[in-house]
Amino acid sequence: MENFIVSFRKYRPATFDTVVGQEHITGTLKNAIRNNHLAQAFLFCGPRGVGKTTCARILAKTINCQQVTEQAEACDQCDSCEQFNKGVSLNVLELDAASNNSVDNIRELIEQVRYLPQLGRYKIFIVDEVHMLSQAAFNAFLKTLEEPPPHAIFILATTERHKVLPTILSRCQIFDFKRIKVEDIRKQLERICEKEQVQFDQDALHLIAQKADGALRDALSIFDQQISFSGQNLTLESVLENLNIIDYEHYFKATEMMRTQDVAGLMLLLDEVMFKGFDPVSFLSGLCGHFRDLLMAKTEATVKLLDVSDGIRKRYILQSREIPEGFLMSGLNIAATIEANIKTARSPRLQVELALMKMAFLTQVIDLAQVADEKKKPESVVVAPGQPASPASDSSMSPAQSPAKPIVAAPVAEPNLSLLKGGVQAIRGLSKELQEAKEKEQQRIASANSIPLSAEEFAQQWPHIIREANNAGDLFLKAILESGDAKMQGGQIHLIVRSKVEESKIQDSESWLAAHFRTYFGGRQPAVMMQMEEASPDAPVIMGTGAKSKFARMAEINPNIVALKEALDLEFVY
Repeated sequence: MENFIVSFRKYRPATFDTVVGQEHITGTLKNAIRNNHLAQAFLFCGPRGVGKTTCARILAKTINCQQVTEQAEACDQCDSCEQFNKGVSLNVLELDAASNNSVDNIRELIEQVRYLPQLGRYKIFIVDEVHMLSQAAFNAFLKTLEEPPPHAIFILATTERHKVLPTILSRCQIFDFKRIKVEDIRKQLERICEKEQVQFDQDALHLIAQKADGALRDALSIFDQQISFSGQNLTLESVLENLNIIDYEHYFKATEMMRTQDVAGLMLLLDEVMFKGFDPVSFLSGLCGHFRDLLMAKTEATVKLLDVSDGIRKRYILQSREIPEGFLMSGLNIAATIEANIKTARSPRLQVELALMKMAFLTQVIDLAQVADEKKKPESVVVAPGQPASPASDSSMSPAQSPAKPIVAAPVAEPNLSLLKGGVQAIRGLSKELQEAKEKEQQRIASANSIPLSAEEFAQQWPHIIREANNAGDLFLKAILESGDAKMQGGQIHLIVRSKVEESKIQDSESWLAAHFRTYFGGRQPAVMMQMEEASPDAPVIMGTGAKSKFARMAEINPNIVALKEALDLEFVY
């Protein structure tokens, strides 16, 4: 345990050639060293774990090397290289700006700039996470960065370039590091496995590289974790278990079950995924990614976009031949609709199950659409020599001009009429049931309205309707119904309103009131007769919450308000 070194430190690149996936950076730096065209300040930008600080250290080591090779690499033998490798070089100073971001820290660094290097040509200052410096520290750093002494070189590194002051950016040569490709990370892990004598599966290394999201340091940390979990034998199953990832096999199975309309199998598969601790929404998102990869696998030009191992890529190609594009596009559309509404759903699992069931019946829908298209195609036409042309053919052609051999159009495939008839019958049956249900509801309402609503029943149920208005959040309607002194007379509801605003509100709420009348009055739907009555001066004024309602009430009190609105060309603000 005392001698253990984590992989990202043990296998940290020591030369430009060993840096993974940043050839555009290392090539430029080597040319600058070879041609002696070194800038006074460098800024290395990019995501975490891609080699920014590593390249800064390699650059600092190489430019002070006393015997630089023809490949612009450090010799690792001179005194400067040995001091650097041991970590005792006085010519390279590193500052972590995340924890040393004050003006005093920058002043101490500037003080060190004045001293000449003890061994080598340059004194190099590496400032990591430079975006964490305070505003005052940046300002204190500006002058030194703009006009440093000839022996000083600054190398700044940051993961958030947009937080660095533009005045700092303009004084630096900027190098943008990119995320490392999955294939490059996999090859690096493979080399480390060979050195560590670890047996491995290619798919397992590929999955670790994918999980790292372009950061080699993250990939090496995951690699160490997997070695601790599974020992010297790295398998795909152990990686999936330890990283808690839904493997490709589940998505291949789900797609095949959809193709064969195995709804029960789909529900059991989703239950299995959730039993392992995965969220149903995550499974649906992963299934969308699987559909996307199947679409990419359909053509040779796009199959290279699959970020998977060779074995998994072959499986994608095989399954893509069995799944039509229409199925995949419709499935993605269904998933997108469900994901948009699932945040407000009470049961995310139910929404995902509904989406899976819809996808399972996509094959039948596509078959019905194809049958309908085939039915619209013209039948085969045979034109024999010497016979008049059919109405569908060119009527201007004479029998003498007709060809010597019969012309037979391509035969049309015989549609599956039983399947089409079954779908049509199901649709007709559903329409008939809906029509019958509608007629029964109309008969029930007519029967209910034939029985007059008594004043006692109205007085008993009216408070419930006021409560429903309150529950719906329509406080204006609730106030009108409460203060309207509603009464039941002659089979109609007589309601007192005290302004045009209140009358308009009741008219706008007619459908809402009718629905709740049917609920609380046993299906009966009495009409509402409004009676305008001026409110007493001491009565509280009921005013709507909208801008138009307030303006109408103000206009009743003072008609000059309308003239003011028109003169100033004012509009309502909602």
